[in-house]
Amino acid sequence: MPTQRVFSGIQPSGIPQLGNYLGAIRHWVRLQSDYSCLFCLVDMHAITVWQNPEELRHHTLTQAAVLLASGIDAQKHILFNQSAVFAHARLGWIFNCITRLGWLNRMTQFKDKTGKDRENYSSGLYVYPNLMAADILAYKATHVPVGEDQKQHLELTNDIAQKFNHDYSVAFFPQVKPLIPPTAARIMSLRDGTKKMSKSDPSSQSRIDLTDDADTIRLKIRRAKTDTAPLPDHSNDLTERPEAKNLVSIYAALTNTTIDHVLETYQGKGFSVFKEDLTEVVINAIVPIGQEAIRLLKNETYLLEILRNGADRASTLANPVVSEVEKIVGFLS
Repeated sequence: MPTQRVFSGIQPSGIPQLGNYLGAIRHWVRLQSDYSCLFCLVDMHAITVWQNPEELRHHTLTQAAVLLASGIDAQKHILFNQSAVFAHARLGWIFNCITRLGWLNRMTQFKDKTGKDRENYSSGLYVYPNLMAADILAYKATHVPVGEDQKQHLELTNDIAQKFNHDYSVAFFPQVKPLIPPTAARIMSLRDGTKKMSKSDPSSQSRIDLTDDADTIRLKIRRAKTDTAPLPDHSNDLTERPEAKNLVSIYAALTNTTIDHVLETYQGKGFSVFKEDLTEVVINAIVPIGQEAIRLLKNETYLLEILRNGADRASTLANPVVSEVEKIVGFLS
């Protein structure tokens, strides 16, 4: 297997949806041929916002099933849940003591999530980037797939690694490189084209879950918000039409083409025709994944075995790294 190592994490805080697939999961599947990969269900990150315990357990298994159904190979690579590998928490605490408050105060994602109500949020959410750094550096990962909303956190990871190396006069942690998909798709809500599609949105009509059946997908796309104007002939003309741009973007992403190429086909046509064709594209791409995930979920023992085996293999990689870190900082072995 290739020596370059990728770490990827996804929160099991809800059923994965189309935005997760196009923005991350599909990219992860492709990375497997070029890198040694660790795919982590980051359940410790999930509880930075309160989770119903039974739902968290169910969503963790569902997330595992969806990743496997999407093409993640848990035999050649490693699939595991974060809380099962204690090295993450051990290194996370050390990084809490390395990271400066000023660095965390500059994290825009915390500000965006909490707004003016930040005093009522957990301290875990505040130090979330430190644990993310531990997730990555516990394996001395060389690359991390990131979207725009995570680039700042990866920059902080490299700052933490550099400060640790400087403070203890070692060349221990590597600098981590981002892997940004060349055609990363940012998928927006079906109800509001200015908001990102999210599995935590209260309205299930705002997203397409990867476990939705064909009839559910048809209904959601039929109800998806649009405008009355026909489709234009160029992507520049979609700038002020967020819902139209979102649906065209979904079509383009699932057919591995460009927005302008889609518009060449549908220019001048209304959404009744376009939505019918988009529906078939989404169904063909998503329904097989959902069917396989549902099949896997019927065998919970198998999924638990996959995750436990993955956690054992992940621990084998991470424990020596974190033990060495603890020795460097002066802990008794």
